[in-house]
Amino acid sequence: MKLRIKAYAKVNLTLDVLSKREDGYHEILSVMQSIDLADVIEFEKAKEILFECDHERVPKGEENLIMKAFNAIRDRYFLNEGIKIKLFKNIPLTAGLAGGSADAAATIVALDKLWNLNLTEKEMEEIASEVGSDVPFCLKGGTKLASGRGEKLQDLEGIPLNLLLVKPDLEISTKEVYTEWDNSGFKSLNSTFLFVEALKKGDLLEIARNISNDLERVTSQKYRVIEDIKKSLIEKGALSASMTGSGPTVYGVFNDVEKLVRAYHDLKGVYPFVTISKTVDKGLEIL
Repeated sequence: MKLRIKAYAKVNLTLDVLSKREDGYHEILSVMQSIDLADVIEFEKAKEILFECDHERVPKGEENLIMKAFNAIRDRYFLNEGIKIKLFKNIPLTAGLAGGSADAAATIVALDKLWNLNLTEKEMEEIASEVGSDVPFCLKGGTKLASGRGEKLQDLEGIPLNLLLVKPDLEISTKEVYTEWDNSGFKSLNSTFLFVEALKKGDLLEIARNISNDLERVTSQKYRVIEDIKKSLIEKGALSASMTGSGPTVYGVFNDVEKLVRAYHDLKGVYPFVTISKTVDKGLEIL
């Protein structure tokens, strides 16, 4: 039996960093949103563990969240099964788009089905939380209000958004960005509640005004290109622009498709990764 799953990326429409926890993580409040940029992963039963990827820089060991999810399930349920995994990578690495977390979420769902584990929703959530902070969101997807370290999720009514994603030629460590935040003296902008109120009204302009990311302040201080991309997107017609996650990907929200397409053509030769995307209401899709 073979299973193919599409694993959708995410953007943070807001990200408030509230405090540092005793376990080293940070308390956050964030509106997370699935988008149609996706990896595709094939899973097949096997006697041994085989992992293939069409991107040479994707790690094959425990640092890969796919393998972390695989091992978490095997260890938790004392299994000795093998698996053949083929990853077709479309979400860029170290981009703030939760590509690794999305792949891990797909792995949890695939192993549950292939190995007939009949996991409860609670069990899946516990495994996801153990693997990574964004994995619980990627398991569910759509539009969610995330709290805790990102694992506590509340459903929100989303609104269709057209986005242009731009990733500069940078790789940024999430851990380093949070350390710089801790040392910066910055306080959270606490934009999430205003954003959620705007979302409830369905007012696109008000939604765009309240898109915000606390971590952008420390990342853009170090990497001027973040502000350059934001400025360029606004000049080209975006209602707003923001960094997602710990960066470095920046997205612009457009309500004019012609301006969106024009901005895409203007920027695609300037930065290594530029793509048009839209919001979706799920984190995973079995093909």
